[in-house]
Amino acid sequence: MSPDPQQVTEPVTLGEGPHWDNAEQALYFISTYDHTIHKYVPAQGKHTRSKLDGRTAFIIPIEGKRHHFVVGLDRKVVEVVWTGEDDAARVLRTVVEVDQQYPDNRFNDAKADPRGRLFAGTMGGEYEPGKFHLKRGSLYRIDPDGKVQKLEENLDVSNGLCWDVSQNAFFFVDSFEYAIRRYDYDISTGNISNPKIIFKFQDYNLEGIADGMTIDTDGNLWVANFDGHHVLKIDPRSGILLEKIRIPAQQVTSVTFGDCTFEELYVTTACVDRGQHHPPPSGATFVLTNLGVRGYPNVNVKLY
Repeated sequence: MSPDPQQVTEPVTLGEGPHWDNAEQALYFISTYDHTIHKYVPAQGKHTRSKLDGRTAFIIPIEGKRHHFVVGLDRKVVEVVWTGEDDAARVLRTVVEVDQQYPDNRFNDAKADPRGRLFAGTMGGEYEPGKFHLKRGSLYRIDPDGKVQKLEENLDVSNGLCWDVSQNAFFFVDSFEYAIRRYDYDISTGNISNPKIIFKFQDYNLEGIADGMTIDTDGNLWVANFDGHHVLKIDPRSGILLEKIRIPAQQVTSVTFGDCTFEELYVTTACVDRGQHHPPPSGATFVLTNLGVRGYPNVNVKLY
């Protein structure tokens, strides 16, 4: 029997970037086109938000600084202080700004690697609903001292980052490639190399594109299938699609494991109108339970 998704938040326009904060026992996420950051506390059923001045892309806590976060805001990574109450967030400073040659670009997806370095990718600007300038995105690594390293360029839509330290692997999605990449990963330096395609959507006649992604302790990937209604479970070693779990929203955007045991999978979705109306519960965040797997704790960003 396929797991039954349970809705846990009200809809937003473009939910993305879920991050489970184990210390707070709370889920953070964003809504890009609403220019908002969000916090959901399952124990209280409480969902709060705060609006910022720009398109949001991700929100990740900063290690050792409670209520401080790095947030993707247009082409900037900014430091924000937020107690989690409605409309209480403040931008303290800009950490980095990238892609100056493409003013309409924006950050899209980001995560901290196992050592707390921020991996953050960009994408081209949108010139009409659902259509973007291609080959203008890049993947960056922002080290704790604030230094920026460009890891990849000529990307369409940066998405879906996760690591398997036991396999020295970094997994990444450039969405319009309709595939998942694997890189060799050096945990000591944060460098990546030797990219190769390990999964292609066309091999399984999948609709839509790959979006956000996470990994379980068995080494299998959990991938949001945007425009495809599903979360996909994939074995990256064999390239086999293991499972498809249907979500009651067409635009499935990202996933992360949460709860104190990391056995629950939170799923963000969107209801962006690109010529088709997406009624509720599209845009809501859902949770999947009884998956029989466990994820890893999300890593906070280290920033001096």
